[in-house]
Amino acid sequence: MALERLISILENLDVEHQKLIESGELKKHAIIANEMEQIISLLNKESKIVKRIEELEEERSTSANLFLKEKGIKSNLALNLKELSRLVFEPEDKARFQKVQLHLNETLNKLKVLNDINQQLIQQAISYVDFSIELLKIYPEQEAFYQHPSDKTHGLSRPGVFDTRA
Repeated sequence: MALERLISILENLDVEHQKLIESGELKKHAIIANEMEQIISLLNKESKIVKRIEELEEERSTSANLFLKEKGIKSNLALNLKELSRLVFEPEDKARFQKVQLHLNETLNKLKVLNDINQQLIQQAISYVDFSIELLKIYPEQEAFYQHPSDKTHGLSRPGVFDTRA
């Protein structure tokens, strides 16, 4: 039965998205701790999960089309899960389908929130690095070391950030 297959695929999609959430949590801690090797490892793991999700999405689409054909709909409509649930008439099947749909939706929302947090953390890290680079540009390397006053070239040194006039 196409509905059973569709529900099974949706459950597998939920499991794969749960794996992305677990990986995202680990990635959040790795970003905070600035552990680049772990971040790279997690990104590689996530790319494999995303590939599996893409395969499951193709199966879901095929299974949804088979379900539509079983219901006598000969068009290859791209219906979303809410629209598909309206075509399930058996109360038990409808309850199972809606439960899986709701759980998958909750999982996707959690994943979105986590991805937003990780994106903000990465943006903050990039801003900090940019700020640090700008600070290094302001003070040339030669000013970081002691020089005897008679060795300094007069008039060539750049004034400090707070000594300049705008």
